[in-house]
Amino acid sequence: MNTEAQEQEAGAAARTLPEPLRLLVEDADDLHIISAALQDAILRPVDIVWEPAARRVTLKLSRFCWECGGTRVMAAMQFGDVIAVKSRRLPRLPESALELLAMDFTPDEAPGGRVVLMFAGGGDLRIDVECMDAVLTDLSERWPAKVAPTHLSPEADPA
Repeated sequence: MNTEAQEQEAGAAARTLPEPLRLLVEDADDLHIISAALQDAILRPVDIVWEPAARRVTLKLSRFCWECGGTRVMAAMQFGDVIAVKSRRLPRLPESALELLAMDFTPDEAPGGRVVLMFAGGGDLRIDVECMDAVLTDLSERWPAKVAPTHLSPEADPA
């Protein structure tokens, strides 16, 4: 294949990739969409920043791009109007790997509630919010993932 044909093929492939994610969360339904986009994201405890005076929590994540088939991208998720943050059974070492499985919202006094981030291994992070106000944005170029996440079906028996 000549160089011109290779450049055309590369250009066509680049045009078919989805745009970087930039999503706004205003309710539980929006959070469930973001939860799917962040399934299998990897972060470390040091990547979770709680700023009580600014009432915000920011997470820096390596997001597996399910929509791109086998790539990862650095992303940030930020929650505003945060009242409190609590963790349960999360590793304390700053460089420990955390794998995000899902996020859920439990309403409390409207329009507030609790956002719960659930991690592999059974740990979770609870973010109490006055109202649902969050954003997710991709920050970097995509790179090939070394390993694609796999999930055993409930019927699968690893033994």
